[in-house]
Amino acid sequence: MAHGHKSDEKIVYVGDSRVRAKSSRLPQPDFSAYPGKSEVFIPNFLLKEWMVAVVVLVGILCLVMSEAAPLGYPADPTNTQFIPMPDWYFLFLYQLLKYPYTSDKFVVFGTVIVPAIMFGGLMVAPFLDTGKERRFYKRPITSALMMLTLIACTYLTVVSWTHYEHELKDKNIIPEHIKREQEMHAGKGDGGGGAAKKPAAAASIVAADDPAAELYKKATCVSCHGGDLKGMPSSGIPALRGVGDKHSQDEIMNIIKKGQGNMAAQYDDNIKKGLTDADITKLAEWLAKQKKE
Repeated sequence: MAHGHKSDEKIVYVGDSRVRAKSSRLPQPDFSAYPGKSEVFIPNFLLKEWMVAVVVLVGILCLVMSEAAPLGYPADPTNTQFIPMPDWYFLFLYQLLKYPYTSDKFVVFGTVIVPAIMFGGLMVAPFLDTGKERRFYKRPITSALMMLTLIACTYLTVVSWTHYEHELKDKNIIPEHIKREQEMHAGKGDGGGGAAKKPAAAASIVAADDPAAELYKKATCVSCHGGDLKGMPSSGIPALRGVGDKHSQDEIMNIIKKGQGNMAAQYDDNIKKGLTDADITKLAEWLAKQKKE
């Protein structure tokens, strides 16, 4: 370091702030000790994975845009025929929660402990299995746990979906998104040019001032078919307006005593509510009068 202007003064360099130019590229690491590896993870391998992920994401977006979402009807808390189902990737957990040891008193075990063990195992797997070998058949413990998990998830998913299909068949229920799609196609076919067919006007209540109409309000029928006798057709509960065109008084009485379809027998329940056998007979007679004009 110079302190003056003398030409013979000694100059001492204590440092060099210039950036040194790289003379050559960084040497490629030696992967001979790691079978199956031929490049660094960051950025070479990671960049390739990102490119593949982008292609897959674009494919998924194309599928989403090509087909409309399977939507059902607006939520109806009074619809007792609706069977809630999760998306396919949660079917295995949905089925797991049906078993006695993961529900009711053990629901915490099924909803917290079991998922925590599964996802916790995935998180600690890289720290427990630190071997350099990448071939699955030379890593028996990790591979066995992976196969066991895949088999369990596949089995629970298939069982859950099979049980759902059997339940639909037993209760004679058409899923809402399928029913809505059928109605949409039917409307396009009937209306011409995509216009939905105008629904027919509902039949009116016959003999609304009949004493049996007051008995109906006390009966169990009103809880499902409603005070206006319109029922809930979207939920599989038919309207009682016009029921006289389909059933006679004796047939209606037989339905009350023995039930029909998803409807259980209602005779004993009506007796418990205070109606007599004569009241129920009058009720069946009044319902048989409900015919379209």
